[in-house]
Amino acid sequence: MENYDMIIVGGGPAGATLARLLPPHLRVLLLSDDRRGKPCGGLLAPDAQKALARFDLTLPKEILVDPQIFAVRTIDLVTRQQRYYQRMYLNVDRARFDRWLLDMAPPHVEVRHARCQGVARTDGGFLVSFRDTDGAVETARAATLVGADGAGSLVRRSLFSPIKTRRYTAIQQWFPLAEENPFYSCVFDPATSPCCSWSICKDSFFIFGGAFPSRGCHDAFQRQKQRLADYLHMDFGQPVKTEACQVLRPSGPGSFCLGGGGAYLAGEAAGLISPSSLEGISSAILSAAALAASLKSRRPLDAYRRATRHLRWRLLAKNLKCPFMYAPPLRHLVLKSGLTSISVEESGT
Repeated sequence: MENYDMIIVGGGPAGATLARLLPPHLRVLLLSDDRRGKPCGGLLAPDAQKALARFDLTLPKEILVDPQIFAVRTIDLVTRQQRYYQRMYLNVDRARFDRWLLDMAPPHVEVRHARCQGVARTDGGFLVSFRDTDGAVETARAATLVGADGAGSLVRRSLFSPIKTRRYTAIQQWFPLAEENPFYSCVFDPATSPCCSWSICKDSFFIFGGAFPSRGCHDAFQRQKQRLADYLHMDFGQPVKTEACQVLRPSGPGSFCLGGGGAYLAGEAAGLISPSSLEGISSAILSAAALAASLKSRRPLDAYRRATRHLRWRLLAKNLKCPFMYAPPLRHLVLKSGLTSISVEESGT
């Protein structure tokens, strides 16, 4: 059994950022389970771009994918309304983006491609078991444990009380691209989900995904997919890949858990994600940076709470925007008004 100063569970933006910012005297193990894709539109929102700029990080061109589009088509499948809104997103390959961040881990961080199987408190630290890509189960011990393992965080579930938040299952499918005019869309369909869905094109693929109540999520996904296909007069074809995971939408202070007792949570494992857009990359990067700085304090958890106070309140404030997106009567009025929307001229008109 190996001993470490810290074990980080999760190699996404939160875990990779934390690993990159930790001081070199620490011996760190990072467990990255990258065997399953994460349902994510793979659009870097302005908040995520700003978080990267804070550390003077420049995206390599191989992370960007085509097309780069600057308007989002918002569709309400019940009222049959649609509008276009300008958005400054960057279209990226999410898997390559995560690998790029993880490749910046310094030499004192040992990166293992393995799935965490269990965590437990022991005298003076934590015992972590994990299964590597060959199927072998190993254990490691550390004085400090960090859960950066997403919405369904095993670290959070094993060590802390459940957080009070809205939970959905995100499902996403990839299809061969047949549409000549690629587009981004944000889809609302209260007949199948109180949350939102999305479509996006990446190189030679069309992607449709959304967040659905966990009970009956697969049936709801299929029904909404068919409703969107009918609306667009589009045949998606047969999917070449399907991805699914849990996603959270914070609703109050009880939706967040930063950790305690030598264990810490970052990113969506801590509940840090936008309740309106479901964007979580910026919160993952910022919370990990705050944790790295707070670990230098004599009282790290208190310092971490102070450092993320503004972030947490900013996320909760986004709930004020949610009724205008998710409440059908208000969304109808917003779309009908055309406020801040742009006119898009169709090709050949």
